[in-house]
Amino acid sequence: MSCDMCKVIEQIKRGENPWFVKEFETGYLILGWNQHFYGYCLFICKQHVVELFDLDIDYRTKYMQEMVVAAEAVKKAFNADKINYECLGNGDAHLHWHIFPRESGDLGEYGNNGKGPVWWLPKEIMWDDNNIPSADELEKMKQKLLAELS
Repeated sequence: MSCDMCKVIEQIKRGENPWFVKEFETGYLILGWNQHFYGYCLFICKQHVVELFDLDIDYRTKYMQEMVVAAEAVKKAFNADKINYECLGNGDAHLHWHIFPRESGDLGEYGNNGKGPVWWLPKEIMWDDNNIPSADELEKMKQKLLAELS
């Protein structure tokens, strides 16, 4: 199996993924490995497809509805001013959404008055190991999300 998202799903199914938050009918909500944008999550489709249009219309509709539910929980749990949604797939060609909780001016000097897309932040800052939460912090983050999802 070479698909990283399929590997994550298999870890979740085996109970071995510490980032896993909740299983939905069509996808899995996990916290991102790095938390520069505190509360950053991914919503991974259960089906291994590359594009939204590869999904049956009913499944696609349900998938999008569940992704929005997950995003709303992220916004509320982490008091975000705004949510950024990204569905890229150039690195991992398995349908998944990046859900970034944003705060006003959170890009600092790298944005236009601190504003702009998350990718304007230099990689060495965004993916710095200092942004990886401890096991205790990760558990607190999961509990915040689960409280909003229940």
